Amino acid sequence: MNILIIGNGGREHAFAWKISQSNRCDKLFVAPGNAGTATHATNVPIAVDNFEALGKFCSEQAIDLMVVGPEAPLVKGIRDYFEQSPELKKILIVGPGKKGAQLEGSKDFSKQFMLRNGVPTAKAKTFAANEVYDALQYLDTCNPPIVLKADGLAAGKGVIITPDLDEAKATIQEMLVDKKFGEASAKVLIEEFLSGIELSVFVLTDGKNYVILPEAKDYKRIGEGDTGPNTGGMGAISPVPFADEAFLKKVEDRIIKPTIAGLHKENIDYKGFIFIGLMNCNGDPLVIEYNARMGDPETQAVLPRIKNDFVDLLVDAASGNLHGKKVESIPEFAATVVMVSGGYPADYPKGKTISGLDATHPALVFHAGSKQVNNQIVTDGGRVLAITGCGADIQEAREKAFAGVAKLSWEGVYFRKDIGMDLMKLN
Repeated sequence: MNILIIGNGGREHAFAWKISQSNRCDKLFVAPGNAGTATHATNVPIAVDNFEALGKFCSEQAIDLMVVGPEAPLVKGIRDYFEQSPELKKILIVGPGKKGAQLEGSKDFSKQFMLRNGVPTAKAKTFAANEVYDALQYLDTCNPPIVLKADGLAAGKGVIITPDLDEAKATIQEMLVDKKFGEASAKVLIEEFLSGIELSVFVLTDGKNYVILPEAKDYKRIGEGDTGPNTGGMGAISPVPFADEAFLKKVEDRIIKPTIAGLHKENIDYKGFIFIGLMNCNGDPLVIEYNARMGDPETQAVLPRIKNDFVDLLVDAASGNLHGKKVESIPEFAATVVMVSGGYPADYPKGKTISGLDATHPALVFHAGSKQVNNQIVTDGGRVLAITGCGADIQEAREKAFAGVAKLSWEGVYFRKDIGMDLMKLN
């Protein structure tokens, strides 16, 4: 098969690494890709939302399967664009249409979907820019800490948690009136704070049937001990020790089954990944959010644990043939540590030369924000590399990941040293 991956982050490098191992993969392309994807595939300089150019490329290269990595092209309707073309609609696509992508593209749609379909979640109320006064009054009825969520896409940074009511009031005005996150915060959800431990569960569905991929826990905040502002993700661990068989059975029965049934009932033809962000509240799973794609950096911890031919799973999902399929995973732990540019998640420089990529690594090195300039690989984003170590337990996986991190450097590099340590304390 000729396969095209859409995206240029760490998730897409992990996809390229895994897909390139399949006997079913003849030619592999990534648009636009990064310096890491170029080691497994041919990078194509087309933006993820240039649907016309992507369609033309797919026709020219006789693409059989397209895997959409990031959320933006899904929310903008890449599947809808391809399905409206007599020539392009025969291409198998992993990723929902515009309607299904609202699960991620609109926090309000997502919340209402959960409530309609009996999916356990935190209480929340949505306010628009002309309802600032009502929002401020509603905040007076809330018990801190308070969660504020931009309705639209904000690159993983549109959620603000504050323990202070006055700060919450100032922030809601920044979001609604000052458009802190642009159009993404034209509407804002004020949500009940859930106390517990987060984890992410990943489902691949053909619209009716589904398989559950290995779960993971990611680390969103920039600072150690989960301090500082939110980022796109600073690391991940898979599997999650507290997510035992009994807990995951609750997740399947209470969340996954009603989610898939709800999509079917609401005539949303959904073929792709559903990322379910959960909170374990005293043994009960509650949904924090849905995403319409795999997570980053969770993908870099999850894919190394999957035994299956990944292309088989992708094709079965895209063609409606997941019935009876199972995901086999290795029992080893995977620990992913994200190395970022100094200054991230605020302003950061680009173009810093990365050294150590030629070293022999005890871990997998996935590129996120990198590009090749002449004969050098330089930084080209906030999150630059994701290093994944595998081992018999979290400690061994961490040791391998950090041994990999130690071989890599650039000016201003930063990473968290505590990834997975909280889970080791639970064991």
